[in-house]
This record gives sequence, structure tokens and C-alpha cells, in this order.
Amino acid sequence: MPKAAANANWRTSPPSLLMPVAAPTILADGTEVTAHCANTGPMTGVCQVGAPVRIRHDPAPHRKLAWTWEQIQVRGDGGQPEWVGINTALPNRLLEQAIRQGRMDAQLGACTTIRREVTYGSRKKSRIDLLLDGGERPVYVEIKNTTWSRGPVALFPDTETTRGQKHLQELMDVLPTARAVLLLCISRSDCHSFAPGDRADPRYGELFRMARTAGVEVYAPRFAHRLDGVDWCGLATVLERQPEEPTPGE
Repeated sequence: MPKAAANANWRTSPPSLLMPVAAPTILADGTEVTAHCANTGPMTGVCQVGAPVRIRHDPAPHRKLAWTWEQIQVRGDGGQPEWVGINTALPNRLLEQAIRQGRMDAQLGACTTIRREVTYGSRKKSRIDLLLDGGERPVYVEIKNTTWSRGPVALFPDTETTRGQKHLQELMDVLPTARAVLLLCISRSDCHSFAPGDRADPRYGELFRMARTAGVEVYAPRFAHRLDGVDWCGLATVLERQPEEPTPGE
């Protein structure tokens, strides 16, 4: 994050989860403010009214709201408090910086240029998050923020996503003339593996496995969110499916 966040508490549920929303929050000194929420999904497993949150003050003439919702605290794996990054605008910046720092050279190779939001596809109507050049083939990188978890396993998506399904198909379409990479940005430090969220979107799970078989590379970088920044935690293990959960009493 470019600036430190402030501690607060989420007061009430946002009015809609179908578009960027405003989240009423209460600062530590009791002041009530309204923060912009960039996450348009249901945020399964992390939305709890009254939970501690961190919001960033970033007033600007073009902004309707001077605060942005960055993190929420949940009960993490093992029962310990865990801060989760829910600002969907942040993962692209985090991963671009990680790539520039060479943290993923072993997976992606060294690159000479990184371009953002480049149009691609047969009809040039899609935009890839990052396009890396400098190797034998260009590398198309699609990034997804991942906040949902079951135990130590991070899951994506947390709801049906036809847009996400389309992105997987488009990644397959650039093969073999280019490399296709899906980066699942795990925005919490208590997850050590990733699996597709078949229970939320079975079709996405099918396409995920199809894409890997076709040659799409999948990596799951982990990050720990602090009050004044974000730490790189390495890569999680990528699974084909979510492990079966034991039934109560077993």
C-alpha cells in the first residue's frame, strides 16, 4: 500500500455486492466514515459485520469517498487472527513489483519489459493484466485476488464467474506461440496451498484443470498484510482439487 492504513470496524453490511460499494466503518476514535470497497464479489468467508478492518485515507478531487477499504480481520487457520487483503486493485501492483524484484524469475524467467492492460485475443476485446517480454516467447499473465479459504487451502472463485471462465479460455488461446500464466494472489498468510473453488463454480474448476493440461502455468503467490504494508511470503502449492473435508465426528 502506498500509505499506511487506519484501524476501524465495519459497522453494517454494504447495500449491494454487484458493484463497487461503500462500507460504513467506525475509526478507533469513534468517528464514523464511509470507505470505498473495490471488491465486487461476495467475499465469502471474510465478510463479518463488526469485524476489525483497515481503511486507507486517500482524498483526491476525483474521488467521491476519501477512504478505501484495504483489509479485514478474520479467524484464520488454527484460530489465530488473520488480516486479509480485500482491495482488488492491489494484487496487480503487488505482483508487478514482485516480478520486477526478481521474486518469480525461476517461474517466469527474466523479462526486459512489463506492459499493463494490453489488448489481446482474436477480436482484441480483452485485456491481459501483464504482458512480459524479453524471453523466447511473450508471457501473458492473468491475476486473480484470492481471499476465500477452507482451513489452510485458499480457493478461487468464491462465486460463479463467467468472466473468470472466459479468462481461462483466453489464456489457452495464446498457446503455444506465447506462454500463458495464471497468478492466484493469496491475500492472506495462513494458506499454504491453493485449489479451484469447484463448490462455488464447478465450470471454473473444469476449465482450470483443462487449462493446466493444455499448458497454462499456474502459480499462487502468498502475501501477509500489515497495517503499514504487505510482505511477500513465497509460493503456495497448487492443487488440482480441494481436499475432501472430514465429516463431523470423524
